[in-house]
Amino acid sequence: MGHIAVERRYFTCPACGQGDFGADHVLGLDGYLTGAARRMACLAGVRQSFARGEALLAELAGWELDEETIRRLCHAEAARATARREERATAAAFAAAAGDRELQIDAGKVNTQEGWRDVKAAVFACRERGQPAEAASWDRRDLPAPSVRSVVAAVEEASAFGERCAAEARRLGLTDPAQLNVSGDGAEWIWNLSARHFPGASENLDIHHGSEHVAEAARRLLGEGTAKARAEAERGRLRLLQDGYWGVTEWVAALGARLPAGGDGAALAEVLNYFAGHQGRLNYALRLRRGQSIGSGLIEGSIKQLVNRRLKQTGARWKVEHVGPLVELCALADSPEWNAYWNN
Repeated sequence: MGHIAVERRYFTCPACGQGDFGADHVLGLDGYLTGAARRMACLAGVRQSFARGEALLAELAGWELDEETIRRLCHAEAARATARREERATAAAFAAAAGDRELQIDAGKVNTQEGWRDVKAAVFACRERGQPAEAASWDRRDLPAPSVRSVVAAVEEASAFGERCAAEARRLGLTDPAQLNVSGDGAEWIWNLSARHFPGASENLDIHHGSEHVAEAARRLLGEGTAKARAEAERGRLRLLQDGYWGVTEWVAALGARLPAGGDGAALAEVLNYFAGHQGRLNYALRLRRGQSIGSGLIEGSIKQLVNRRLKQTGARWKVEHVGPLVELCALADSPEWNAYWNN
């Protein structure tokens, strides 16, 4: 790698395109930060806190590279990656990939300089279908991992984020909503976004969120932590998987006919109303027979890894405009495009 020096100055760096640096800027042998050094520093900064990145680079490479410089490098590179999104080869990869086109959407919380805000995120992915599965054994099947994916994220209103998702779909060549499978939890803004920008798409309520509503009704009716509540929750989930809304309806009717003393009967009406609003998103049995996904694990995992684990560091507060690009840079670091990005 060569010797790494640190110099304090104000200038526009031709290496990363950022100007008016008021903190230390890392210099390589050529007088500016080398591409390889930028890549290593950014990888350290997106994998963990900037302070830990500083310690890691000192331990592994002997660099005296402070956390503030790493922070600035990551934000500059995140902005550059976002600006150069159109140049990526993702669209070609999507066109060549076999399998279903999926869009999974969710939101997490991040502490910004304006207080806690929602950071919305979406994952576009191509996934080949797995083997057909039955409702009773769906959670033991091996579902293929996506062969290609793309992540967009931002702290913004749902309407603006919908436009962002639509633009990314166009970039990826996903111009026919009927070929898209949209998955999410029960949040109304997700389905409004889907209806506005992807009319005709197949919609799927994440099975884990649906199962939790069934389990909550069983707990309220039969008691928290009781064996009867657990058994009924399992039976209700099976009926949901087998027959969707009508399966839940029959499960509720059977429970209502033997309502125990002291049980919260209102829970049955609430769970029925909840699933009534998602009737067209409960085609689990059909999707299982086709070998398709019925959960939103891709976006749940992205929120956990990219937002909760990375951005929710103790004491961390972010500028709103930095959150989305940094989340996207973190996702890029986990994709095959990371190497291509640095070689362009």
